[in-house]
Amino acid sequence: MKVLVVGGGGREHALCWKIAQSPRVDEVICAPGNAGTARVARNLAIPANDIEKLVHVATHERVGLVVVGPEEPLCLGLADRLRAAGIAVFGPGSSGARLEGSKLFAKEFLTRHRIPTAGYRRFDRSGTAKAFLEGCRAWPQVIKADGLAAGKGVFVVHSAKEGCPVIDAVMEERRLGDAGREVAIEEFLAGEEVSVLAIVDGESLCVLEPVMDHKQVGDGDVGPNTGGMGVYSPVPLFSRRLQWQVEQNVLIPTLHGLRRDGIDYKGVLFVGLMLTEAGPRVLEYNCRFGDPETQAILRRWKGDLVPYLLATAKGKLAELESPSWDERTCVGVVGAAEGYPGAYRKGDEINGLEAAERFDGAVVFHAGTKLGAGNAVVSDGGRVLCVTGLGANIEEARRTAYAAYDEIRWDGKFCRRDIGLRRARATVGEA
Repeated sequence: MKVLVVGGGGREHALCWKIAQSPRVDEVICAPGNAGTARVARNLAIPANDIEKLVHVATHERVGLVVVGPEEPLCLGLADRLRAAGIAVFGPGSSGARLEGSKLFAKEFLTRHRIPTAGYRRFDRSGTAKAFLEGCRAWPQVIKADGLAAGKGVFVVHSAKEGCPVIDAVMEERRLGDAGREVAIEEFLAGEEVSVLAIVDGESLCVLEPVMDHKQVGDGDVGPNTGGMGVYSPVPLFSRRLQWQVEQNVLIPTLHGLRRDGIDYKGVLFVGLMLTEAGPRVLEYNCRFGDPETQAILRRWKGDLVPYLLATAKGKLAELESPSWDERTCVGVVGAAEGYPGAYRKGDEINGLEAAERFDGAVVFHAGTKLGAGNAVVSDGGRVLCVTGLGANIEEARRTAYAAYDEIRWDGKFCRRDIGLRRARATVGEA
């Protein structure tokens, strides 16, 4: 069987890496891919948002399964088009992808189905949004652009003086494009943030191991939000009691809500949660595997991933047993380009990749890379690599990941040095 993976980031490299290990798979194709996917798949120079070409390739290549990585092609209806062509696809249709594609749709869904989340107000005019901020007495507040913003559409502000320029930048100057046509302003939730992913086939769900991401660019969780600077799994504070709460209060109600709304959701349901004193609260939904969460999850996934992807696409997930997991800890450290998450450098040659992967337990996943002259690997994105390390505990996993990371060289590279050091408050998530 041929499998087509759509996308070109670290998530897609991890998916290609894992799918290529399956005895069911003869060839993996990746569109557009990167320098890392080229090692385990055949790259095709087709953008992930070129729906027509992707449907043509899937049909022409007679692929047995398409796995859609990024959110944009899902929101554009790629999965709908592929299913209409009779091709098995792992990823929700455009109606389900709205959970990520529109923050306001997601908030309305959460409210309608009584799923715990932060209170919010909706604004389609900058003047009324700023007037609301100027009247606020509780701080901080969270401003969210409604549409897709590549992980850069959420702003935590501590005063009207800080928040009003954000509203102007998003709604008036349109620095995030059409994503800023409307905004939600939410109450700020305090606690520990954790990511929970579940595979959903429309009728059943399979909960994956939880992951702790590090969103802000600087050590100690300072600076602007990013797409993710590092990750670790498992998450010690995520007790069985807490997992039960999330399943009963968030995941199962979400599945039931999708069914009641007539949305046949087949793919990954990614839930960003804040673990508050009052219990888990939903921060956001994503309609795809996370990045860099996927890298940690697939390093710990034991056995073949492909049967789960196929069963989800065919609505037969309930026929499979729950996956088994490597008991070791995985730490993933993102190496970024100078300037990220703002304007960043590109085109710097990357060296030391082979030396990095000589460390026992280390695997390097490419994100923003491409092959340059003479097949040299060069930087081509803000988040360039995710270096993962497995270890018997978090300290050992950190040592492996950072030792491997330090072997890799390119001009302007940087990372957070505190990935995996965060510890939850003892009062949250106790068994």
